[in-house]
Amino acid sequence: MAVSPELEGLRCIAPSRFVSFSFPSPLLRDASNPYGDGGAGEFLRVAVLDSPLPAPPVPRTAAMLVPAGRHTDWIFSTRAGHLHLLLSSQFSRLILVGPELSVPSPRVISCVARPDPDPAHARLLPLLLALCPIAAFRDNVIPDVPLLSFQDDLLRLAHVKVVAGPVVGEMVVEDVAVDCAPGPAELRRRLRFKRMPCLVQTQVRLACQSPAAAASLLDALEEGSGSLLQPQAGGSLVQPYLQAMVAGLAVIAPSIDESFQSGVRPRCLCAGVGGGSLPMSIRVGLQFNVVGIEADNAVLDVARDYFGLVEDEFLSVHVGDAIQMIQDLARQGKPDAKFSAVMVDLDSSDSMCGVIAPPLEVTHESILLAARTILHRHGVLILNVIPPPSGGSFYKSLIDVLHQVFSELYEIDVGNGENFVLIAAVSPIETTLTGNSGSFLTELRKLAGDFLEHIRKI
Repeated sequence: MAVSPELEGLRCIAPSRFVSFSFPSPLLRDASNPYGDGGAGEFLRVAVLDSPLPAPPVPRTAAMLVPAGRHTDWIFSTRAGHLHLLLSSQFSRLILVGPELSVPSPRVISCVARPDPDPAHARLLPLLLALCPIAAFRDNVIPDVPLLSFQDDLLRLAHVKVVAGPVVGEMVVEDVAVDCAPGPAELRRRLRFKRMPCLVQTQVRLACQSPAAAASLLDALEEGSGSLLQPQAGGSLVQPYLQAMVAGLAVIAPSIDESFQSGVRPRCLCAGVGGGSLPMSIRVGLQFNVVGIEADNAVLDVARDYFGLVEDEFLSVHVGDAIQMIQDLARQGKPDAKFSAVMVDLDSSDSMCGVIAPPLEVTHESILLAARTILHRHGVLILNVIPPPSGGSFYKSLIDVLHQVFSELYEIDVGNGENFVLIAAVSPIETTLTGNSGSFLTELRKLAGDFLEHIRKI
């Protein structure tokens, strides 16, 4: 039987190679078929991606069944999503198996975990072994090809809107039911970009506007009653890394208290707005004067329409390059326009590098000097950092250059295996942070929670 050159090439590992094709379903009319025999058709989509990282002499291959109903989700249907799954798995090749993309997805998806071990593994094994590189069969040993399971905290998922922006490209607004065990499930709205589908850009809680429906929040997604669900803008932050970023303000709590006592609202510059949950929480929860900068006006429209972003005299948002605007503000040098905090929540636009934050240009000394210039003498630069998968040198280099530019440096490990928050202070911190010092810390703790106890000097 003739084999296409692309499939023939799978005999060896080729960094970053991506191949997808249709294949007769080995799961058809089998009890282990997660997609059923009716809607998924007789063929499956098989996608193969090789890691961009150097392969060991005996490369390992893994596979994953796409969760039922989520085959058109960008996590599983795009190369960028596939890459994130691969880099998270520590394998040299990852094979995704699921329905063809032409198969429609339900409007509301119930997210059900597959059994472990998965009975579908045996049916798929001949195909998976055929897609292993020859080097995996070293010494005539048949390799183990595990069937990985995709796990997140979703119970249900409903698409609300897909929008395209000139800078970030396509983005999706989704309403999701989240498993918050041991507490009750929560309804949330979230924003994701197609270029980095595994990264949730914004997530806010949803409140039900109808008391009669309050007892059946999960059913609200099923009934399509989106008008009953409203984002809780300006409330507590859902995403832990945002809580950690806000916690970084504790380093300068005495200075902020002094500012409020003198009748002056502290100013915060948010580089990166997304759905607006961070600037809204700082504006409403902490009573700051906030300026937000977002590269794509379409993102701001989504923030206003779906996430409750409201601009007023104390919160303004602007379209532009946040890094360029920091440099422009530094050149203007207005002493009355300095900030107590500059918060940078930007990720790399190169999806083929995986999820990285901040962009590499932020780590340049000239950019950090510009950020220091627009901070007042008791100000802080707060960075959300996601090092690349093999990025120990990236993180160390960032810490080194921050030490060169700023007086002191603090770190919060968010504890999710991805995010770190770095807090760089313009001046030495003269007071010791205590849980009872100042009224500002009382309000800050409502947003930042226990992350105030996780701040450490480095």
